[in-house]
Amino acid sequence: MRVYGILRKNDFSPNHINNDIAIFQQVIRLLEKEGVSITVVTEDEFLVMKDYNKEPIITMGRSKALVHRLQELERTGVLIINSSFGIQNCYRTLMTTKLVENQVPYPDSIIVDTHADIEAIFDILGVPGIWIKRGDFHAVHKEDVSFVSTKAEANNILAEYALRGIEEAVISQHLFGDLVKFYAVAGTDFFYWFHPYDLNHHKYAAYEQINGATAHYAFDEAALQQTAQLAAEVLGVSIYGGDAIIHADGNFHIIDLNDWPSFAPCREVAAEAIATHIFNKFSDFIDLMIFQEEDKDDINYV
Repeated sequence: MRVYGILRKNDFSPNHINNDIAIFQQVIRLLEKEGVSITVVTEDEFLVMKDYNKEPIITMGRSKALVHRLQELERTGVLIINSSFGIQNCYRTLMTTKLVENQVPYPDSIIVDTHADIEAIFDILGVPGIWIKRGDFHAVHKEDVSFVSTKAEANNILAEYALRGIEEAVISQHLFGDLVKFYAVAGTDFFYWFHPYDLNHHKYAAYEQINGATAHYAFDEAALQQTAQLAAEVLGVSIYGGDAIIHADGNFHIIDLNDWPSFAPCREVAAEAIATHIFNKFSDFIDLMIFQEEDKDDINYV
């Protein structure tokens, strides 16, 4: 089987460029050992490709132009992992809407126009401050996920978004508790979680000062895994990771979920799970194609 693997642009791997490349390359090597022929290309190379012929695609790409192109292909039956529709659903506004609609525990949040004055919203959610997150995409710059403690700061962040052409923002309450990161792969037993500040594995060190020291609150790990799986199913991604806040009473809220993260603290085991998941998807896809061809042959034409 010939397959295309699409790398993620460096712009979309803030502080994790090498880690993102490493997990992708390791998965590719494992699949190639199983006889899968993979052509690795960049997002830009794929977008101008002339000889593409509906081969299955493995992608870490996130640019809007690429996602739009992949959605066109996926509508015609091309197998794409992660689904391009799932990748788009991880954009902040869509993610917030879908998780809330499906009763996934998520912070109280309001979607606003970046030209709006949010003083009233700040009065509702603003103790001791609020999180402002760009709505149209993932975090690319530090300001794309910002904690603010005053109304003036909040309006300044929104104004900065507006100047950058970002039309919507998600305003979320601040939750007290331990920050936990998790990684998972659908269709496998793989689920890994950890406290990122304990391992110095985080995008921005300033967040630790906001969240406070990790208290290592006890919680139901199986429940977190089930909730993460529900969130991933709602969004339509199968290789995923995210963040949760664990409260002192053991309850938790999912605060973010991303398509194909770096899996850096657990790369070896994660790569095996991802490769297994992808290989099984390929096998199912081939079986379906064979069945459809045989079904055509059985039709009696008059």
